[in-house]
Amino acid sequence: MRELSVRHWGVRVGLISLIACVAFAEAPLKPVAAPPVAAVVPHVSKVGDVERRDDYHWLRNRDDAKVIEYLNAENAYAAAVMAPTAALQEKLYAEMRGRIKETDLSAPSRRGEYWYYARTEQGKQYSIQCRKKGGLDGREEILLDQNKMAEGKDYFSLGQFDVSPNHQLAAYSIDLNGSEEYTLYVRDLKSGADLSDRIEKVSGVAWAADDATLFYTVIDAAKRPYKVMRHALGTPAANDVLVYEDLDGRFNVSVDLSRDQKWVLIGSESKTTSEWRFIDATEPTDPAKVVQARESGVEYNIEPRGDTFYIVTNADGATNFKIATAPIASAAKANWKDFAPYNPQTKIDGVDAFEGHLVIAERERGMRQLRVHDFATGESQRIEFAEPVFTVFPGQNPEYKTDTFRFSYSSLTTPMSVYDYDVKTTKRTLVKKTEVLGGYDETQYVSERIFAKAPDGVEVPISLVYRKGTPKNASGPLLLYAYGSYGAPMDPMFSPTRVSLLDRGFIYATAHIRGGGEMGRTWYDDGKMMKKMNTFTDFIACAEHLIREKYTQPAKLAIQGGSAGGLLMGAVTNLRPDLFRCVVAQVPFVDCVNTMLDASLPLTVTEYDEWGNPEEKPAYDYMMTYSPYDNVSAKAYPAILATAGLNDPRVSYWEPAKWVAKLRTASTSDKRIVLKTNMGAGHGGASGRFDRLKEVAFEYAFVLQELGLADGAAQ
Repeated sequence: MRELSVRHWGVRVGLISLIACVAFAEAPLKPVAAPPVAAVVPHVSKVGDVERRDDYHWLRNRDDAKVIEYLNAENAYAAAVMAPTAALQEKLYAEMRGRIKETDLSAPSRRGEYWYYARTEQGKQYSIQCRKKGGLDGREEILLDQNKMAEGKDYFSLGQFDVSPNHQLAAYSIDLNGSEEYTLYVRDLKSGADLSDRIEKVSGVAWAADDATLFYTVIDAAKRPYKVMRHALGTPAANDVLVYEDLDGRFNVSVDLSRDQKWVLIGSESKTTSEWRFIDATEPTDPAKVVQARESGVEYNIEPRGDTFYIVTNADGATNFKIATAPIASAAKANWKDFAPYNPQTKIDGVDAFEGHLVIAERERGMRQLRVHDFATGESQRIEFAEPVFTVFPGQNPEYKTDTFRFSYSSLTTPMSVYDYDVKTTKRTLVKKTEVLGGYDETQYVSERIFAKAPDGVEVPISLVYRKGTPKNASGPLLLYAYGSYGAPMDPMFSPTRVSLLDRGFIYATAHIRGGGEMGRTWYDDGKMMKKMNTFTDFIACAEHLIREKYTQPAKLAIQGGSAGGLLMGAVTNLRPDLFRCVVAQVPFVDCVNTMLDASLPLTVTEYDEWGNPEEKPAYDYMMTYSPYDNVSAKAYPAILATAGLNDPRVSYWEPAKWVAKLRTASTSDKRIVLKTNMGAGHGGASGRFDRLKEVAFEYAFVLQELGLADGAAQ
């Protein structure tokens, strides 16, 4: 189970397609020691009148020494399988690290008198939070050095980092094992010392205008942010005041301070329904006021400007969302008036409001766009870009009174670029373009977008990137990646790690399948719940189209997906094992029926609106048609690498562990099935920027090995 903000992780855009000049080897790989054999311990449960047997249920008990022993044995087997690629992994790692400008600076953003930024240093794993007062030539203040904080720790993750309105304090949170249970601290930015305040299991945080009051969200036993508390600095957390609590397990609660710093905004949102509250930031002890009480199926979000809320909503049949306004003093739905009427051809993703202008993030024909509305002139215009395949999104814009809007731009060939856009003159200024070392020349790569036809006739977009000169005659390898859940769009962006595959002749393809959000809300709705099978048949249609058009062939086709995209990997591998040569399934949500039957697990109840509740027979029967673990059967499976995180709260480690154990007993092929578990991390893998590259190198090496290209050098 895993979504963009809940169960989706920033999947490391991984494997790619291969060039034809490297020979493909059909010979089997050299044998290594036999893989571990998981004990069969039948466990029987019932769903209604259906009896379920799970032979590997025992792997759920991480407190059992035999479980840890088994996972360690699997890691030893993975190491043995990959031992012949040790030099290749080192080479890939060196290439990828060699593209990073290790000592670097983010694009500074102004907030009041200060310019805030993060920087990195040569050889150090983590970034350093800094600022300068008055201008970029001022004296640097180091606010938080994550490298010092991470010393002696195997895992370190900074969650919140939120500076108070008067710039004197910072609320920050850290996780030290990947479980996503963050502890909140408050630092005095003048002295560099932490205050006595310490609060456990915090998700989000927002300052009140008095710089002495913090609002924060707390997670429950299922890791769901479910309530907002108010904390007075210097007082025990036990004295904190409950502001809002949502007992409906489908809803996640959030808290934020508006850009103009006038309002504390409290959201409660499920997959299909929203409800927002607000508090005057200058009166933090006031009760929260409801904007519009929740109505099943009605989603909305609020953005304050002056005395008005700008509301992005699907109310009144606006499936792809529209923009309405309402007075903050009387913001109920009865007072909503259209600002940007519904256009079914354009999906509204969100708005950013400023004193003099509004920026609308929208999506048309699968491409993200930005439209700027100037309140002084009443005119709006889209920011135009030349490349045919790209992505653009709002950047850091903390200032409310400004005529400048910052956005980030990238494509499959263009590294991330930060621009400042002058609303009055429409001039854009490049602030920073991520420097890619190692001789990368973006003019030597090509991107394109093609369409595959799904079984029901729907055209599914595919984004492609490859090095110039890569033949498209079925002679070379291709990596096909997809996600396809939670309405999360997999927009085309640059990946410096991917270059190592492109330079070895790969074509890298992203299938923008239903269940994602690329083509609007209907695209998402048509790939969830009782229409989930479209996600899998879309992916298969994309693979078949790429083969038919001679971008590759089944013997040279690798596929990859993570989290809910790992469920996709398992489902399509069950449906068409003949279509793929190898599979990389990162922290895959493959035991979806068993997990969704266990309401005590993190995030399960919140996702009934995504997958269905298998306690209900129609949902159970439908999920059983695609559940990867439940549909493993005797067939010739391709080579598979599955990864897991022992502390993963989103996809429990036992899902890939059970899946691999079952696959090994069923597969009729001689292809290797490998499980690699990070024993000290969670959903996103290693926390350090260089350690992450080692994990990517391992995955790339697996694909190159399975395709017989482990000896291939980059061009």
